[in-house]
Amino acid sequence: MRKTKKQNISIAKEIDSVEGRLSLCRDSLEGVEFRLRKEELSDEGRQSLEEEKTILMHRVSKYEGELQSLRGENRRNMLLSVTLLALFVLLYISWTS
Repeated sequence: MRKTKKQNISIAKEIDSVEGRLSLCRDSLEGVEFRLRKEELSDEGRQSLEEEKTILMHRVSKYEGELQSLRGENRRNMLLSVTLLALFVLLYISWTS
């Protein structure tokens, strides 16, 4: 179902969505790192925050990879659009000459 949903959303909107999720994860990661540095924590609390940090770091790397893939796809689409535009301009110029 997610694949079908992605087909109906433009790449630009997908990029915005992933960037938003990435930003939220980075903010959460900063909060966890701050708490690990500044707060006095029990061993259990510290271990819980370390696990949360690991999960957040994994999500950040996943979102960064997804973002890189989407940006590559966006570049390919832009190149295709520019190529088609140039082809139409050449056809128009040759037709009107």
